[in-house]
Amino acid sequence: MTDSGAETAVEWLASVAPDPDACRWEWEHNPLGVALLPAGRRWDVLIMPGELGYPTLDVLTRILARPGPVLAGFGDARMGFFVPPGTAARWIGTGVRGAGRGTWIVVPYPGRTSGGVRWLILPDGTGTLTDPAVLELAMHEAAACLAGEDTS
Repeated sequence: MTDSGAETAVEWLASVAPDPDACRWEWEHNPLGVALLPAGRRWDVLIMPGELGYPTLDVLTRILARPGPVLAGFGDARMGFFVPPGTAARWIGTGVRGAGRGTWIVVPYPGRTSGGVRWLILPDGTGTLTDPAVLELAMHEAAACLAGEDTS
């Protein structure tokens, strides 16, 4: 991502913070390079185990030109897919947690590698998100592959 692309992503992400300037300051001065941001305003996050998340991301990157932002958590145990606001409240899926309105997530500064949380797909700054229906289909295909089923 170019510096201007990273800056656009920073502005997009920080825009959800109660105080965007304080958010940018936190990113720049926190030794971990992370900030807490509220979900449910511009995006929700669907969080799944890494064992399912990585194959799901593989499917998404094969079928979409540009999926929405994706985070990997500490030790790659969890992955978070950015989806449209309101998705978390409607999601019914075993083993998938939703972070929507009223929840906060740890978000690393775009373009930098932070301690434990990192971007697998950086935000593009324009608001590109993963369609929940496409994400669900990708999860089903990934789960079938994990179970050894032929999906062709």
